Amino acid sequence: VIITGANSGLGRAAAVELLRMRARVIMGCRDRARAERAAREIRAELGEREEAEGGGELVVRELDLASLRSVRSFCHRVLQEEPRLDVLINNAGIFQCPYMKTEDGFEMQFGVNHLGHFLLTNLLLGLLKNSAPSRIVVVSSKLYKYGEINFEDLNSEISYNKSFCYSRSKLANILFARELARRLEGTGVTVNSLHPGIVRTNLGRYVNIPLLAKPLFNLVSWAFFKTPLEGAQTSIYLASSPDVEGVSGKYFGDCKEEELLPKAMDDLVARKLWDISEVMVGLLK
Repeated sequence: VIITGANSGLGRAAAVELLRMRARVIMGCRDRARAERAAREIRAELGEREEAEGGGELVVRELDLASLRSVRSFCHRVLQEEPRLDVLINNAGIFQCPYMKTEDGFEMQFGVNHLGHFLLTNLLLGLLKNSAPSRIVVVSSKLYKYGEINFEDLNSEISYNKSFCYSRSKLANILFARELARRLEGTGVTVNSLHPGIVRTNLGRYVNIPLLAKPLFNLVSWAFFKTPLEGAQTSIYLASSPDVEGVSGKYFGDCKEEELLPKAMDDLVARKLWDISEVMVGLLK
């Protein structure tokens, strides 16, 4: 199992649960030191006993989704070292950051949340097909509803609104999952997207909350937001449950299939986004 952004939040919670199920979990993380620390904590949490009993295995690999070079070298190593890949969880995300560009010049949220994962998934497809039945799990967000795919300004050169760009990247995730599912029909590889609900994670580190409102926000988030483990349930379900065997191209929330807005089911937009993404990440020259 590969999980992107597995050193904190939803990804970490999913890693712990899949380890309990005896999986070999590869944590693809931007910050190697933080990931190693998280891995040590997880091992301590589960106890060495579980590993000794032929349990799961935790491996840390450096993966910076804001760098296509890093994505390529991560995949190169995986393809050299791993005989099979049963599950890929595209979990890492950046949320409402100030305007920044990736190493390759893409707007950061679109670059990390969509393009980085687009390249990663495509480079690992051969291994996933050879390991079929296998699964790809794409973490999106309910906020996709506020996004639009504007092909005239995909890179936000004309205007940048951090909330809108996050929503657009999450809409792109769903369109990507649906188009990929269409392309993978009959291969034994399934692809589904999900929203985790509102979770208490450090994803909101770029969101400005007035100092006086901070304690109130913290209180409200503890009362109403999900814990990372609760938020990760749908990812874990889609990665491991026999209930969704053979199910593909669907969108889930709270471990149940949910309806999508028409704009997230627009196959023409999905296809056009795919074609443009291929060029942007250099899969097609």
